[in-house]
Order: sequence, then C-alpha cells, then structure tokens
Amino acid sequence: MNETTGPSPTQRTRVAVVFGGRSSEHAISCVTAGSVLSALDRDVYEVIPVGIAPDGRWVLEADDPERLRISGPGQLPAVDGDRPGVTLARTGAGAGLTISEPSAPPRALGEVDVVLPLLHGPWGEDGTIQGMLEMAGVRYVGAGVLASAVSMDKAYMKVVLAAAGLPVMESTTVTEREWRADPDAVLAGAAELGYPLFVKPARGGSSIGIGKAHDAEGLAEAIENALVHDPKILVEVSAEGGREVECGVLETLDGGVETSVPAEIRITGEHEFYDFAAKYLPEEHTELDVPARIPTEVTARMQELAARAFRAVGGEGLARVDFFLMPDGSLVVNELNTMPGFTPLSMFPRMWAASGLEYGALVDRLLRLALQRGTGLR
Repeated sequence: MNETTGPSPTQRTRVAVVFGGRSSEHAISCVTAGSVLSALDRDVYEVIPVGIAPDGRWVLEADDPERLRISGPGQLPAVDGDRPGVTLARTGAGAGLTISEPSAPPRALGEVDVVLPLLHGPWGEDGTIQGMLEMAGVRYVGAGVLASAVSMDKAYMKVVLAAAGLPVMESTTVTEREWRADPDAVLAGAAELGYPLFVKPARGGSSIGIGKAHDAEGLAEAIENALVHDPKILVEVSAEGGREVECGVLETLDGGVETSVPAEIRITGEHEFYDFAAKYLPEEHTELDVPARIPTEVTARMQELAARAFRAVGGEGLARVDFFLMPDGSLVVNELNTMPGFTPLSMFPRMWAASGLEYGALVDRLLRLALQRGTGLR
C-alpha cells in the first residue's frame, strides 16, 4: 500500500482499529471498539486491534469484542497494558506496525491500509493522533487535525460556529489558574449569565465531569468537579425547557454531505440531564425517539444547520451534531462530535439505521471514505 493507490482490489484491506487512550473516556472508547470489531466483515477486512493503555502504551490487543463490553455499573472495560507493545512507523511507501516483547526481537506485522481511530476525548479525538497519522502517511477515518482540535475544544468550537452564523448558547470560559487566583470573581462573572448554569470540561465528552448549578454554592462544586478532568472549563447557560435532539452527518463518496433523521433523548428517573449513567448504563434512564417526533419543517431546518456546522469546522467523514430545540421552536447548536460513540446505545448508528444505513454498512462506508482520501493538505 502507498499514500496514493491504497490496497489492491484482490486483497483484504488491512485495518488497524485503535481504541482506549489516555482520556477519561477510555472505557467508552473500548466499548465502541467492541461494537465495531463485531461488525467488520472479515472477508473484506483484515483487522488488527491496537489498544492504547491509560498510561499511553500502545499494545496489540486481543480481537475479543465480548471483553470490551460494559458488564454492569462500575465494571468498565480497559485496554490490557501488559500485552505485547506495538509501534506505528513510516515505511518507504506508507506505515507499518511492529510488535515488541521483552523476550523476543521486534517483529514486523506489515503495512496498514487505513486506521480507524475510535478514540474519544483528548489525546485522540482532538487532532493529536490525526497529526501523527498524517506524519506517518497513513489514511484514517474521520476529521483531520484542525477540525478535530476545534471540535474537541467546546470554547473554540463555539467561536467557529458563531462566526459561521450558527446559533450557540451563551457561555464563558474559566481556567484553573483563574479559579485558584480569584474564585469570587469567577463566580460573580459566571452568575451574570443567569442561573441555572451547566459546567463542562472544555475538552471532555461522554458527559464525564458535567454538572448543573442552581446557585453559587452549586457552581463552585461543579467547577471543582469539572477541573478534575480538564484545567479549562466552560460555564454555559442552561437551555431550560429545551429538548435534546441530535442529527448525524456523513460524507458521501462523491464529496457531498448527507444528514440522518434526527433523534431525541428524553431523560427519566432521577437524572436531571443526560449524564454518564443515563448515556451508557441500563436504558431505563432514558427514552429515545428515533426518529424524533418533531415537525417536518424543524427536521429540515436541523438537517440544514447540521450540514452547515460540519462544513464550518472543516469536518470529514462523519459527525454528530447536537441541538437544543427551544420552547419557541428555535434551534441552538450544542456541540459537534467528530468521533461519536458507536456503542449499542449510541445515537449516531441508531439515527443512520433509521435512515436506511445499517451498522455494518455504516462502518464500511467510513472506511471506504478514508481509503479514497489521501493524507496531507487537501
């Protein structure tokens, strides 16, 4: 394989499925990988599972989707960092994998045709691995360096979306340095937005570290909790009364963009918002409408805004765009995810299934998009 020709049509395409990572979303990345590994057609693809342990070690993981499932509350999967180490390095024409073990000399696994980086959060979804893959000259699924970085940082994402004329919620950014230096000033400034407020790690996901504050005491607690996950946080106006509706975006093989039917998430039980437990643990926490029960004209407007948001950040491959449908019928873009989850409960594959593109075909489409796209400036 090389950067311009891709794999021969007579051989299986070699896919390195990379998952895990150093972020707090490590377990969710593993769950996503388990679902994808189960879906890949082994007659078409030769699959190499590559795990990144929480400490950053790259290992050759077992091709065992069952081990990568959530088995219950507090029982989250993780990459086995004791497995043989693996490195990805530039070869003459592309990039190859090498296995290293303490008791044996390095062993080449051969070149890789395409990488499927199923990493969520910093050190994966934020442009870091995308930059490494660009340097190695290997194709990969999803957004490039800039789009990944901008979309990972909620503060900068809002700047880009607002500059493109897209509606976003009012917010302010707080750094850990500002909070430690003068917490009273931070609380006073944030309060000007008006309670209730949401506090989010600026570069986090999977609803980890998110809190809702109704007063100054709750805001201080939410800020401390969010800072555990990121030294930069976003304090945002709560979309009170807003319905959480999402829309999938997918590139077409001819360079166009298409959007899925929207889906709505309704929270039940004790959950005040779509937190980690509601998102990934047993489904009695949420009710999902796929497609969403919204007027046809709202669907059309949401799909148009989703495509505009995708273009605004320079998206490639796929994205999930999250909206608030406000009580007055207006739409506000909440965020854009360049590598949405592919777990059995994830909305992105559900929306595309409802749009006529089943899970296996969706994964295949993403790989074919990556294979026809070269690396480098484009």
